[in-house]
Amino acid sequence: MPYEQPNVQSAVVIAMHLVDIADAIDLSNAEALWAQQQRPASMRSKLASTPPKAMAFGVPPVVLRLDSLELSLLDGDFRADATVRLYDFGAVAFSVQIPVTSCSWASFSQLVNAVDGLLGPGADSPIWTQLQDQVRSALLPALTRPSPASLHEDYLLGIVHAFDEAISVSTMHERIDLVPLLSGERRPLSEQARRDLLQQRFSYYADDLVVLTWDRAFIYEPRGDSDVIDILEVANAQLLEMRFYDELLDAELPRMYDMVEAAYHAGNPLGARHFADLARKLYTLVAEVTEITEKVDNALQVTEDVYLARVYAAALDLFRVRHVSDAVDRKLAIIRDTYAALYEEASGKRAELLELAIIALIVVEIVIAIIRHA
Repeated sequence: MPYEQPNVQSAVVIAMHLVDIADAIDLSNAEALWAQQQRPASMRSKLASTPPKAMAFGVPPVVLRLDSLELSLLDGDFRADATVRLYDFGAVAFSVQIPVTSCSWASFSQLVNAVDGLLGPGADSPIWTQLQDQVRSALLPALTRPSPASLHEDYLLGIVHAFDEAISVSTMHERIDLVPLLSGERRPLSEQARRDLLQQRFSYYADDLVVLTWDRAFIYEPRGDSDVIDILEVANAQLLEMRFYDELLDAELPRMYDMVEAAYHAGNPLGARHFADLARKLYTLVAEVTEITEKVDNALQVTEDVYLARVYAAALDLFRVRHVSDAVDRKLAIIRDTYAALYEEASGKRAELLELAIIALIVVEIVIAIIRHA
């Protein structure tokens, strides 16, 4: 059945690119460094339409405005605004926003797919590298233990603020085919695939709509800015950080096993210090990872806004943030158990050393007594 699709009057396409550039970012220092370079003013993030007591950032991130970009898309040139949001736990979220006016729905869907081809996860776009190098060089003194930023998350949003006619959410599925925009596929999808793709739908008012997928979202918000954009960015930042520490622990566990094996085979009667040093290293690793993951978990605090809480929870489930977080917790538990075993081993070694010292003292006393009575 052909769709009688309205035209898009006002919209924006947003491409997000999130990377972990450091273990932590000193946000106050970053703001000062940015101001020293006479860059556009920075600001602390806050949700646009949600009361602070209903939902708020744990530590408000800093938003920095970057230079505008000129993008070639669909045989045309588009001017795009660029920003970066800095999170205190070391993640940065770049955002390229392309305003759109007066086009057909089909053209808007094609533009979203063109942006994905230019800036999406498989594009390996030099634009992200350029922006990342710009921010890293400007803010290097504010970065704690900078990282190579090999991990990244990308997300794409098609946001419509107005059509050329009034459309209610109840009839939108009859007027607009969201599947090409959300899937990026040119070939028709099966009915099952279409249902799965459109499953995560949310509305609060009769004229707004949010549809989430793994790597894209469609938002219809006639009142302007939507807090859903910020929520999706935070959820992606949480996924990025959890993936980072999951891979970090994946690399640490084999090294830990090797160090423990070497300690047990050392055969050193004075090995208590070696076990204790190894236990302290593992404890330090657990403490650092636990501190950061708690910051990540508390990046956004939801209390009273039930609608945004539902969208946020759905995004976390869809992105499998909790699954990766559980994997991190399991690996931390293994390291904690190993730390406890090493601590007990170190205590045992100390007890053995103490027993040897006592035996040695007894032997010395016996020898001295024999010499005196000889």
